[in-house]
This record gives sequence, C-alpha cells and structure tokens, in this order.
Amino acid sequence: MATTLQQKPTSATDKIQVAFHTLGCKLNFAETAEISKDFSSEYYDRVEFDQPADVYIINTCSVTENADKRFKALVAKVLRQNDQAFVAAIGCYAQLQPEALADVAGVDLVLGASEKFNLTHYLSDLTKRSVSEVHSCEIEDVNEYQSSFSTGDRTRAFLKVQDGCDYKCSYCTIPLARGISRSDTVANVAQKAEEIAAQSIKEIVLTGVNIGDFGKGEYGLKKHDDTFLDLVVALDAVKGIERIRISSIEPNLLKNEIIDFVGKSAHFVPHFHIPLQSGSDLVLKKMRRRYLSKLYVDRVQQIKQVMPHACIGVDVIVGFPGETEEEFLTTYRFLADLDISYLHVFTYSERPNTEAIHFDEVVPMSVRNKRSKLLRGLSVKKRHAFYLSQLGTTQQVLWEGENKKGYIHGFTSNYIKMRKIWDPAAINTLENVCLSRIDDEGFVRTEA
Repeated sequence: MATTLQQKPTSATDKIQVAFHTLGCKLNFAETAEISKDFSSEYYDRVEFDQPADVYIINTCSVTENADKRFKALVAKVLRQNDQAFVAAIGCYAQLQPEALADVAGVDLVLGASEKFNLTHYLSDLTKRSVSEVHSCEIEDVNEYQSSFSTGDRTRAFLKVQDGCDYKCSYCTIPLARGISRSDTVANVAQKAEEIAAQSIKEIVLTGVNIGDFGKGEYGLKKHDDTFLDLVVALDAVKGIERIRISSIEPNLLKNEIIDFVGKSAHFVPHFHIPLQSGSDLVLKKMRRRYLSKLYVDRVQQIKQVMPHACIGVDVIVGFPGETEEEFLTTYRFLADLDISYLHVFTYSERPNTEAIHFDEVVPMSVRNKRSKLLRGLSVKKRHAFYLSQLGTTQQVLWEGENKKGYIHGFTSNYIKMRKIWDPAAINTLENVCLSRIDDEGFVRTEA
C-alpha cells in the first residue's frame, strides 16, 4: 500500500478510510473527538473501528497494565481486518513508552503528548513501515493547552476544561504523560459549551486530569484570575444546556462553596465522583495524597447535607505496597460506613518511573485480586442501597440513543441507571418519571 495525500481524491471511493479507538478516560474521548475534526471529509471517510480501514488511530492509556495489553490486542485485531493498514498510536502511553509501542508488530507511527494534535501532518505517506516512526519529547516541554470536546452519542458531550497535573502521587504516571497543570479560560470554555448547546445536546460532562485545579495557564508562567468555582458559575448561565455534570474532582479541591452552589444550581446535577484511593491514613501518606480520611468524610457529609439525594462515586486502589490486611479492612470499614453510592475499584499495578515501584512490602497479586473482589461486592451493595433509597421519588431521566435488547436506557440527574421499553421518540429527551422498582439486571424501571 502506498497511499498519499498529494492530490485530491477524484471520487468518494478514492477517499482514505480512517477509524479511531479510544482507551481510558473521558478526557481521552474528548481529545480523540477533537483530533478527528482535522480529518477533512474532503480526503477521509470515517468508518467504525471494527470495519476494514486504511488508517487506524488508537488513543492510548497508561493508567493500568490492562490498558497496555488492550492496545496490543487492538493492533492485532485491526491487522486481521486489513494487514496493510497504517496504524498510529497517540496519547499517554505513546508519551510514556514510545519505544515499547513502536516495537509492537504492525505499528507505523507513535506520537507523544506534544504531537498528537498534529496527527494529520504525519499522514502524507501511508506506506507501511518496517520500522515505526516515533515523535515524542521531554514531558517538561509539554505545556500548551488544546481545547477539546466530544459529542459521540448526541445526548452527552465531554468538555475538556483542564489538562496535566502538578500533584506527585507516588503511584501515578499521569504527570509524566501529560505534563504540568494548565487550563482553558472561562470565556473559552463557555464558548465551547455554547457550541455544544447549538447541537441540541442536553448534557455536558466537565473533564480534565485535575479539574479542581482549574485556573493555571499555559507554560507554567501565567495564572488565570478565575477558579473552578468561577467556571461553574459561568457555565450555569449558558443557555441551551439542560445538565452539567462534574467528573472526578479531588476532595481537597472540592470546596464547600462549590458543593453549596451545585445544590442550588439550575443545571449542575447532584452527582460527584471523588477519588479516595484508601481509607487508611497511613496508606494515603505513602501514596502522597493531599488529604486524610477525615477531610473525605467532611466532604461527603457536606454533600449529603446540601443534597440528600446526591449520588457519590468513589475511586479506590487495593494492594498498594505496604497495605496490610488490617489497613485494607480499615478501608473496607471506612467505605461501608460512608454514605456513598458506588465504587470504582482499581487493583494496584506497578508503573515504570513512579516512586511506588521501589517500595517494599509488595502485596501478592492473589491478595490484590481478593481485596478487589471484596470491594466490588461492596460497591454492588452500595449502589443497590442508593437505588432503594430513591424508589418512590420522581426524577428526570435523559434517554439515550441505543436500542439494547428492546430497551431504551438513560440516567437520572443523580446517576441512577434507568430503562424502559424501546421508544425511538424518546431519544435525547428529558422525562420526569417516578422510580418504581429495580429489575433483575440492576436497572430502575418506570413500569409497574
């Protein structure tokens, strides 16, 4: 294959077929969507990732070992679909381990954090490479900000407001993959929200690496005058958006003023996702987190005082080096006693170039897996209890567009999963419904 873009296609059949796949977080999805906008319909046709294509672009993740393995499986999959396809890897793992990705058979191009938004510049020649082409830089040089948002399902958009992180958690590679904390201006974010509203999208999810740190400018040299609370207040005034949801926010940055504003907001929903990582103060210190368990309890209590019906999700890591059985049980009991709604449980995995990889008292993988299973079981109980507490109430549901086994699905503003008999007229509509019962698959139903 020796396709080039030196001349305009003479017909639709001459266009290059390109497919995208995103691994990892909502921020990655927003950035994939932004990058895809550079692929002009004049030259390219977008196709699904599971279809034959000329170019496959994989936006990578580095948070867990499973994401690394998933990347290799995706490359093998696309080469089965077209063994002459041009394969490009971009994103976090491409920044952290560019040579490792370049060594994966079939990968032609690897772009790190500074180059991923210039992807089309590297696609003038789509000839398969015997040796992968790699473009990465020192992470200290990654300090510009690129606005992004995704509108994939046409009911919900992921809007990037911040990138990078200045925190130095001992287990985390994200600062090494994305650079310093930097953010957009309030005016630019509000303008992006207006663009989203013009597409009749009902919900925006604010995303970033550390969104509560909003206000730091580019290059580490300048700082905006605005805070995350200022951003929240400004977005609440944007016309045409029915719902705004805050994604993961650090507990030390979730100020009471933010909680109080959301509680009386016209558009921000009563749903918070707050990383905890451990209920043991000793483990939190080893993780180099910027809070202890008492502050976390205070934040949960403040939310529930202002919004008793609020949904609260929690990130937790099990099997961190030195986590004894007693410290794990401290975390388990802490979460069991806390008025939260669900857990995202992560099994600790050693990541290169982190401080924690050198820690002693490594927890055996079998123990990590056992602890993960216990917390996942607790999450099921917590979610069920939260759903039960909401039965009999009337909530607003945003119905989504996919027909899943004869049902249409959606979420309430406080993040309860709903479903009812498929109704295409309901897609991208908001409906006030009385929550009547929980079915066998864990969805709340509106039918009697």
